[in-house]
Amino acid sequence: MSQDSQNAGPTLPDGMLLEGIVTTLDADGSPHIAPMGPIVDAEFNCLVLRPFRTSVTYANLKRSGAGVLHVTDDVELLARAAVGRLDQLPRLVPAEAIEGAILADACRWYAFHVVSLDDRDERTRIVARVVDRGRLRDFFGFNRAKHAVVEAAILATRVGLLEANHIRSELERLAVLVEKTGGHQERRAFAFLRSHVSEELARLASDTAEKAVR
Repeated sequence: MSQDSQNAGPTLPDGMLLEGIVTTLDADGSPHIAPMGPIVDAEFNCLVLRPFRTSVTYANLKRSGAGVLHVTDDVELLARAAVGRLDQLPRLVPAEAIEGAILADACRWYAFHVVSLDDRDERTRIVARVVDRGRLRDFFGFNRAKHAVVEAAILATRVGLLEANHIRSELERLAVLVEKTGGHQERRAFAFLRSHVSEELARLASDTAEKAVR
């Protein structure tokens, strides 16, 4: 994949950021699943993805030039994928227009080809064109608990970047929304994220204390 200028390929002046899940294929053909918030246009014809150069998604897209964006309301899958703790892969079906994998329980999916890739900065800019799409089921609808889990998942990926007290206070605020408006899936997802964050914060505190002793 050649490196193009940041202005190469289609642009999305009126696009908005959508929280979704992107699947790509590793070098051995196995699927990789990661939450991602690409910028999309109103017709879902074009995407701008911004993975970090250290991410598996970036490496896969640079190598293969193809992936699948999914719209889903499965916040438990999103929570576990966000912190890289999928106990088992969800059911997948092969894509037809690209070499890729589709989440069988997603609401909608969009297979895409990369048309330009700029990785001069740590946060890359990948422009892609949608080449195939499908609808599998209805989206559940707006729900505050589902949105709270998405926010909690983002916080979980910021451990070590944000202050621990800020993360804890935000999780407490989000917990109220999950308790008031969530179902079993949302409560499970939030409890998982809370536990993961606690473990990571404890690990960081232990590492800091150990370095101080040294």
